[in-house]
Amino acid sequence: MKDFPKSNPVHHTQKIKVRMRRLIDHLRKDVGKIREPKAQALFETSAEVLTGLVKVFKDYEKKGEEAWRTEPKASRPKERATHASKR
Repeated sequence: MKDFPKSNPVHHTQKIKVRMRRLIDHLRKDVGKIREPKAQALFETSAEVLTGLVKVFKDYEKKGEEAWRTEPKASRPKERATHASKR
């Protein structure tokens, strides 16, 4: 993990990712300790959701998704909406 100044958001996203990965591991270990199927599903689903969040944090750090990029893309002309009544 590269060190970033505390004012850099990546400093914080990296720390949060570490905590989420620990929680993911904990949830998955507990799935094997629990006998109730609904609780197992809850823990496994929670681990999957957190895994998705870790990916979002990575995408933010790499500016890999369009939503995280700062430079604007060439704009496309908007489609005109028609407000004709439906009959």
